[in-house]
Amino acid sequence: MMMKTFWIQGLDKAFYRDIELIAQLFFEEVSLLENEADAQMQLHFTVHESNPVHARVLMRDVASGETWQAEHRRDVKGALEGKAYCKKVKQAVNYVLLQVLEEATGVRQPWGILTGVRPTKLLHSMLLDGMSVEQAVRVLQTDYLIHQEKTDILTEIVARQLTVLPDLYELDKEVSLYIGIPFCPTKCAYCTFPAYAIQGRNGSVEGFLQGLHEEIAQVGAWLEKRGLPVTTIYFGGGTPTSITAEQMDELFMALKRSVPSFDQVRELTVEAGRPDTLDPEKLDLMKRWNVDRISINPQSFKEETLKLIGRHHTVKETLEKYQLARDMGLTNINMDLIIGLPNEGLDNFQETLDMMAELRPESLTVHTLSFKRGSVMTQNKEKYRVADRGETGEMVRMARDWAAGMGYVPYYLYRQKNILGNQENVGYAFPGLESLYNIIIMEERQTIIGLGCGAVSKLVSPGDGKIKRLPNPKEPKAYIDTYQRHIEEKLKLLDETYGFALNKG
Repeated sequence: MMMKTFWIQGLDKAFYRDIELIAQLFFEEVSLLENEADAQMQLHFTVHESNPVHARVLMRDVASGETWQAEHRRDVKGALEGKAYCKKVKQAVNYVLLQVLEEATGVRQPWGILTGVRPTKLLHSMLLDGMSVEQAVRVLQTDYLIHQEKTDILTEIVARQLTVLPDLYELDKEVSLYIGIPFCPTKCAYCTFPAYAIQGRNGSVEGFLQGLHEEIAQVGAWLEKRGLPVTTIYFGGGTPTSITAEQMDELFMALKRSVPSFDQVRELTVEAGRPDTLDPEKLDLMKRWNVDRISINPQSFKEETLKLIGRHHTVKETLEKYQLARDMGLTNINMDLIIGLPNEGLDNFQETLDMMAELRPESLTVHTLSFKRGSVMTQNKEKYRVADRGETGEMVRMARDWAAGMGYVPYYLYRQKNILGNQENVGYAFPGLESLYNIIIMEERQTIIGLGCGAVSKLVSPGDGKIKRLPNPKEPKAYIDTYQRHIEEKLKLLDETYGFALNKG
């Protein structure tokens, strides 16, 4: 593992987390030391907090004595102060740090100083502030050092989102629902989602479903009383189709009973991600309930990879279940792929794209592998040989070119920490078949109420857009023991967010 230790001079410790995030773009592990003598790299900053902000850095490699330096001036428009001004100062510091690290390592970062998960949200904010697309792109490229290939896809996605959801900026008058089912046939090596092997957990499944039904009933009653419509409903997990068809049917009936104007919800999605959980009965059930979109996720079409990452299904099973879904009349199928899985290179990824060209799902999400803290893969990195930075970047470009050639358009994008090659995850779809929920959750313009295990409610305050998070317990037993208390907390926070607590609405 490549590790670098840094000693910092000239900066308040409030900046250290930003320094760490930028340095982690270049090195697998970064440590900021108190003792200068123990550091491999020394960073000497000079920052003049004025207008413009003026930042300089001198970086020295202790072993070789080699040095690199950079400076940057950043204009501060208006009378910014407090956190807003501090943000500008941090951006200037990140800017010079990125420059010296790129020069020292020879590595170019396509996303520049941007380390956040939602770059499209940043672009939306710029447009809402009155910038033209051209002005926003100029800022992203000059102030954030984002490469053109990335600003190109950002502008394409934002334009697409506003075509698909022209009322995106007014959606705070509605809510969406996320239903978290925490069970899977087995747990994948790269996964950190709430996902528990369903075998032998019948008691937990029944107890969990009892709590989930109660959440649906009480939240539905709150929505009815407050007159808030539901835009989308999304079943995720885990793998929702791990439960039985009868249990799924009961959940759909509970939603129909409790959710106001259930038949007018714009989109109903079920993540049927694991092919080994699908059968004719479940597919027929989803067809009867008018599920708008399902996912059947291969992740890879290489048998050895599926075994290595713990997906206990075969390529043949993926293809058979996909065809079965087609034969049973499901006409909007998403498939997920992962770039950079162990022992897969450019040739393997091209074979995967060739297979996707034959299947032609309505949408696909191309993920770049991320070493998530707590996953089996992260805890045992030595067992998994993954693609290097160059291969990863090339596969991302291959996917984009392939999608364009096949008639798919990119419509949502997000990033993750420790993602290979500092790349991104992109959702592609045939025009008109984009997932509304995926756009909503990424752009954070609307409250999403999370129901079930591991579900996180993100409550977006109407008007000012302030976000409050309220997670449900991840582990089934903890959820079963505490769901009533969590429902009460959720309804109270919803009332506060929408201003009902003051006037009792």
